[in-house]
Order: sequence, then C-alpha cells, then structure tokens
Amino acid sequence: MKLQAATACLLLGSAAAFSPSGGGRALSSTRLGVQLEAPKTKKKIPKIEQLKIDSHYLTEPLKEQLATEEIGISKDAYQILKYHGSYQQTAREKSVRRTDGPGKDFQFMLRLKQPAGELPPELYRLIDDLSAQHGQGDLRATTCQCFQIHGILKGDLKTVISSIMDIGSSTVGACGDVSRNVMTTPAPFDTPEYNYAREYSKVFAQLFRPMSPAFGQIWLDGEKAATVETWAKEVAHHDVDAAMLKDTGLGIIVPDATEPIYGTRYLPRKFKIGVTVPGDNSLDIYTNDIGCVVITNDKGELEGFNVMVGGGMGRTHNKETTFARAADHMGFVPKDQIMEVMKAIVAAQRDHGNRDVRANARMKYLVHTLGIDNFKRLVESYLGFEIQPWRAMADWKYSDWMGWWEQGDGKLFYGQHVDNGRVKDEGDFRLKSALRAIVDKYNTHMIMSPTQSIIFRDVDPKDKDGIDKILADHGIKPIEEIDPNARLAMACPALPLCGLAQTEAERIMPSYIERMRALLDRMDLPGEEILMRMTGCPNGCARPYMAELAFVGDGANTYQVWLGGSPVLTRTAYPYMAKMKNDDLEKTMEPILAMFVEQRGEFEAFGDFTHRVGAEAIEKYSAAYAPGSVFA
Repeated sequence: MKLQAATACLLLGSAAAFSPSGGGRALSSTRLGVQLEAPKTKKKIPKIEQLKIDSHYLTEPLKEQLATEEIGISKDAYQILKYHGSYQQTAREKSVRRTDGPGKDFQFMLRLKQPAGELPPELYRLIDDLSAQHGQGDLRATTCQCFQIHGILKGDLKTVISSIMDIGSSTVGACGDVSRNVMTTPAPFDTPEYNYAREYSKVFAQLFRPMSPAFGQIWLDGEKAATVETWAKEVAHHDVDAAMLKDTGLGIIVPDATEPIYGTRYLPRKFKIGVTVPGDNSLDIYTNDIGCVVITNDKGELEGFNVMVGGGMGRTHNKETTFARAADHMGFVPKDQIMEVMKAIVAAQRDHGNRDVRANARMKYLVHTLGIDNFKRLVESYLGFEIQPWRAMADWKYSDWMGWWEQGDGKLFYGQHVDNGRVKDEGDFRLKSALRAIVDKYNTHMIMSPTQSIIFRDVDPKDKDGIDKILADHGIKPIEEIDPNARLAMACPALPLCGLAQTEAERIMPSYIERMRALLDRMDLPGEEILMRMTGCPNGCARPYMAELAFVGDGANTYQVWLGGSPVLTRTAYPYMAKMKNDDLEKTMEPILAMFVEQRGEFEAFGDFTHRVGAEAIEKYSAAYAPGSVFA
C-alpha cells in the first residue's frame, strides 16, 4: 500500500501540529527508540481540526444555527452536530420547492448510544413513539448495535434528544471523532464470561464519554437530565471517573479541565471498541480500533483481556493509500490494568494519528505504518510497563443468535431477524407493531444485534408461545422460514438519504439474495450458505470487506465485487471485479460458483475456497468458462 515510506509524515507531521491543549505531545525518538526527522516548519491546521478547536467543546456554531428559522444548518454546524448523535440528510429522490425558492428537503437522522446494545422497554416505547410523532415512521437497527430514527425536522430535534436523555439514555458520542457505541456479543447468556463482556462494554463507554457541557446546554437548557444514564449506574462500582482522571505523568492525560483524554481537538477520526468472549465472533471483533476478549480462569473469575488493535473498514475508491484492515493481536492485559491500557491506546491515536489527511486518520493506518510491535511499544511508552503476550483461546465461530435459546438462568431469549435493519410496518408485514405489542404485553428488554437484528432477553418460558403468536399475527415468518443467506446478509441504508451513496444497497439487497438463491439452486447447491454484504459506497458501514462475498457501490447500478472473507469474520476480502452492472450478477457469479462446485474441499466454505484459490485463478477459470455449461 506504499505507506511505509510515509512514516515520518504520517506520524510526526500530524503530531507536531498538535498542541498539548489539543491532546498530547509529538512522537519522539524516545518513545519508539527510532530516529524520525521532525518537520522543519509548522503546518497549517486542517479546517476540520480548527473547527473542533473553535467549537468551544462542541457548542458552536451548532447552538447558534439551531436557533435560526432555516430548515437546515451550515456545513460547520453539521460537523459538530455529529458528536451529538445526528446527521443532516436530504431525500435525494425528491424535488422540493420552498416558499423562498428551490431548496433541499433537510431532515435529520438521530442515532442512539446503547453500550452492549441494550434497550430497556421504556426506552423502546419512547423511540417507537418519537419515530411516529417526529420521524418518518420507522426505525433502523444499525450495524453498530443501536437504533436510528430518520426523518426528524430541525425544530423537533431538541424535543427528541431531550426526551431520550431524560429517560436515562443518550445520543452523545454516537457519531463524531470520539469513541462510538461500544459493541459486544449480543447473546445474553448468563455465564461469567458473557456477563463480564456486557459489564466492561459499559465501563469503556463511560471511560471514553465526551465530558463537554455542550450536550446539556444545548438540549436540556443547561439542566441535568432527569435520570443518570442506565449504563453509568450499572458500572458505578468501578469508579470509572477516577480511572479516567488518573494521571501517571506519561502523557495520557492532557492539561484540559474539560476533556482530559480528548482535548480540544478530540480524536483524528471516529474510534470503535468491541468486547466479546473467546470463540464468539458475532460482532466482527476484528473490524474495531480496539477489540477486547474476556479471559477467565477455571473458576469463571475475570483475569483480564486479550487486546487487539487496528481494525477498520473505510476506504476510498481509486486510492491505494486507503484500505480495509483486520486488527492485529497486541497482547494480554490483566483486569486491574485494562482501563489504563485502553486510555494509552486512545492517547497514542490522539497524539500520533494522521490529522493532516482525513482519509488516513483512522488508527488502523497508524498500526499498519508502525507495525504491531512498534505500535505496542508506543502504547507501552504511555504506560511505563510492558503488555503481556496474547493468551491462547478457543477458535472463533459465528452465530447470529436468531431464534429461541436457553439463557442459562431458567429464562429464554429470542432473536428476531430484521431484513437490513429496517423496523417498519408494510402491508401484512408489521414488524414495528409486533415489537411494540411484545414490549407492551411482556415488558421485555431488547438487545440490538451487530447484524441489524433484535434479541428479546429474559423471557419467561411460559411467555414463549404468546410471543410466537404475536409475531405470527403480525405477518412475521418464523426463523426456520428465513433464507439462511438473508440471515447472514447486511446492507447499509444508502439511497435515498445517505449523501455518500453512489448506488442502492438496502433496497436492492433482498433481490440479490433471491437471485443468488435461485442460482445456487440451479447449480445443485440448495443449502449453501454464503455471508454476503452490500454497501452503496466504499465507506464500509455494513462491513463488506469481511464478507465471503461483497458488493460495494461504485457508480449508478454498478458494484465492485469482493471475495475471500472468512465465514467466521477473521480476515478481509480481496477485490475481484472493479465494475459489475446490476444486471450482470448471474453472469459474474455463475463461473465462480461452477469452480467452487468443481474444486472445493470437503466442507470448505465459499469464502475459504475463494481465499485459497485467489483472484487470478478465478479470473482464469471464468475466462475459459462456457456460460451454462455447469447446468448441462
């Protein structure tokens, strides 16, 4: 990827322009034990970085813009609004004319913050009502394990956000250059390992929450929320604030009374953390900036965490310096050191991530450029001690946790598949009403799945038949009738609301699943399961680059085809075809599947096969393949 030669620029170039008030000090030879030449002249701070400084901790120009009569906000206010959990959008397929002349139909998407994906019944009732009263009537279950509400008007934002904050939830930090929603395996098993995973997801969410008073000032008129955030109360015994403020004098804490970890410039780019247990990779752990795996002893007592770093999906078409990346194993961290180590990793990215080139600002580029050994040494320089070797653990498996499961405490949980995350009522299919009916009758708690679906937890066994009946009465198919490829699939929202989308994703993915199933059936592969994902642009919101087969939007009705991801989500795929027209799906996939039928190993998955043989062999086979010959 030609990044190694740019090490000094990527690290020192951005760090040298970074003042202590913005968070940290420049990378030096004493930190890594290597000689890198610092730039001779002071660089101009990029506009987005200056905007963060001038925002007065995420307040302006947002506060001023929200008070105007305009239906939208400025580009600068839009950037700051992200930290508050919202994106300004427009319905790209509508032609709107306002009284003051042609204009865009501005609306706002609001994303909740739900550490560990948890959603109490009272919160679901609230957002269900808010989506009907102030949104476009539906909800979206996202790939980051939380709900989004679309279609909110500017004048209603305050009502919606304050209502969410007052019920013990939040949207703070759901977007922006901070630690986003902390994800975990959604399976609510009552075992020590799973309980620790949920607990520490909330600990990390609390540890890296933005501390700016802007959120209360703007949405609550300077008052405190009516109740403390649910997850904050649940982890209060960890004394997270004391751990956050602990200063060893090695550069983790910056001299900033408001944001002691982030500083005035926050992080170079968004930051994602995931937590799971050995063997359970239902959350794409390798796609996170930091991945933590719970390690317990034979008695089920927490010993610490295996920690991986440097994952990330976003890339830009035709820019080889941008790429998807799976995280590297960094080492094992005892439980009493985990918060300080997490702070040190964030500080390393804060101080040395690329703030000059936003496309290269994610921590994966810092890890890639330094290499995992040097990055580990950099983190250790903030700690004053060495990180222990990675501990051996169970092999990874993947499950979506759909259908009925025993929870381990006498209760059940039920996973409800949601096609591409859209919770809506449409004709005889009334999923949104079904969820509300279940919550109202049984007061059930939900957990959002990292794969855009929903889990009901703590279900009394006597209520199982009643929940099944509500779902059936609302036109919801039982999980056994859902195509396995639909259960495995994900797609981003794309058109019509996403401003980055180059083509369809969510709306066209169901037809791709149907077409692929028809092709598999014709090729005598009726039960074959292939993990497929689709996005409308290269940013990777549906994590396509980890899939066995992915379609990435690259122009109107045109997709890149990616192959070779792992069925257990441990490696990235490779680009196979640069431009595939929508109508050419069968033409493209038929020879690949024919080669798969002919040359696969016993029980070999599609992703493992395409990874093993590689793009060149598939291209050669496809070039010589006679269309339709496999059917003959």
